[in-house]
Amino acid sequence: MDTLLIIDDEVQIRRLLEITLSANGYKIAEAATGKEGLALAASLQPVLIILDLGLPDADGLDILLKFREWFMKPIIILSVRNSEEDIVKALDNGANDYLTKPFRTGELLARIRVAIRQSQGAPDKQILECGPLTIDLASHTIRRHNELLKLTTTEYSLLVLLAKNEGRVLTHQYILKEVWGMAYIEQTQYLRVFIAQLRKKIEEDPATPKFLVTESGIGYRFGS
Repeated sequence: MDTLLIIDDEVQIRRLLEITLSANGYKIAEAATGKEGLALAASLQPVLIILDLGLPDADGLDILLKFREWFMKPIIILSVRNSEEDIVKALDNGANDYLTKPFRTGELLARIRVAIRQSQGAPDKQILECGPLTIDLASHTIRRHNELLKLTTTEYSLLVLLAKNEGRVLTHQYILKEVWGMAYIEQTQYLRVFIAQLRKKIEEDPATPKFLVTESGIGYRFGS
């Protein structure tokens, strides 16, 4: 049974999560402080951590950075903080996802499933199946409903980056750095242009995208 570690100082939140997640087949470990959470993660090796930012002994963003020195499994932030600055900083510092309180348990469960599935995926997988899209990493080709799409090199790189991180919010700065390089990390308008072009090629309805989903003020999430 997969173990999830909850790090949150609110007893009510931990109790709610314990009931919900246990009912969905997960084994739960709990910590009320960052220090306790770091120790439990080291001993239990959970498949995923749910981390609050408002901890009594340390800022959750600092704890996140400490985790990312050695813990490579998914970390989902669950916090009352809802500013773009906090969300972007958490994602750039290594969080896989970010939900704000109050939250919908169904959405949290879906985010957990996606994060775990992504982390357990075969790293050498050469074919990505995403609904009607088929991405062949070996031949560098994209098909939609088995029809070959004509993408530029940059469009292909952008789509592959997002598809490999299915369900994860990638910030504007992260995408720009990975696809174009450090010199472009502030060129968010540049990214929007390429996203718009790519949507025209892969989406059934570019005005209501299902694959390239905008996370307003933060970045993009690849859905399927």
